[in-house]
Amino acid sequence: MTKAKKLVSIGSIFTVQYGVNLELNALKLDPNGINFVSRTARNNGVSAKVAPVAGLKPLPAGLLTVAGGGSVLETFVQSEPFYSGRDLYYLVPPPDMALQEKLYYCMVIRANRYRFNYGRQANRTLKDIKVPGRTQVPSWVQGVFGEAVNSWQEKLVALAKPAKTK
Repeated sequence: MTKAKKLVSIGSIFTVQYGVNLELNALKLDPNGINFVSRTARNNGVSAKVAPVAGLKPLPAGLLTVAGGGSVLETFVQSEPFYSGRDLYYLVPPPDMALQEKLYYCMVIRANRYRFNYGRQANRTLKDIKVPGRTQVPSWVQGVFGEAVNSWQEKLVALAKPAKTK
């Protein structure tokens, strides 16, 4: 007989915060700027790069972003500092949470999308959605999946380095 998974609310694992709520059409596009994360399901949620906004510090890398509306519950780990659009939440993970575990929670949160059909948004209920507790994370997340994530991270870091010139 298998032991039932203990489910807990998202808010008991992460600090759930509403994003900065910027409007892309009011910002200046800048191909070398800061990521603008919106409710899109594509490109890790990044819909543009924008110029820095005076007096507004970008949110730090490593947070999870969750669409409360639009592409409801599309969830991504942000690898760079970012600004956020409307109806976008960010989750502050515990300091000891590894990238593999963050990616696992992206998958688990996204799996709850079916609850938000017909235009229903996840705004007020996001923090209460039930997910497996941290002690219930499967061993493959740190095992084989962890090895694959580490391998991809190394490849991406190598791609980001400027090419050596002779």
